[in-house]
Amino acid sequence: MDLRKLKTLIDLVAESDIAELEVTEGESKVRIVKSSAIPQNQMVMVPQQGVQQYSAPAMAAPAAAPAAPAAPAEPTGHVVKSPMVGTFYRSSAPGAPAFVEVGSTVKEGDTLCIIEAMKLLNEIDADASGTVTKILVENGQPVEFGQPLFVIG
Repeated sequence: MDLRKLKTLIDLVAESDIAELEVTEGESKVRIVKSSAIPQNQMVMVPQQGVQQYSAPAMAAPAAAPAAPAAPAEPTGHVVKSPMVGTFYRSSAPGAPAFVEVGSTVKEGDTLCIIEAMKLLNEIDADASGTVTKILVENGQPVEFGQPLFVIG
């Protein structure tokens, strides 16, 4: 299991209400346990009979939130959101043309992009017909569950 996946899993556990997560991939097994006894931003690796254990930092409430900049205007149109955590790809292969561009007309069911998750390539289809007005994610960028990907007008 590569370091990017481990970091993503650790961040997911740290930001959620999950106390413990165990993932098996092939012969590799990773167990992530959230513990408030560990100082903030410290990761501990403890081998345990072939199992690697990572402790995610406990989330601490911010002391005082600095003045946030004005929130960007909500995009108008239908927003297509990521159904999973993974890596966003605009085309089926490096060097291949993108599935859609800004201005492309799509029908419900047309492929918009691919999200790679756990070595699986998942095609993300349009759930509405219209014209792609915005592409909100860069090619190769990691995406989170529910993150807006496209705006279809």
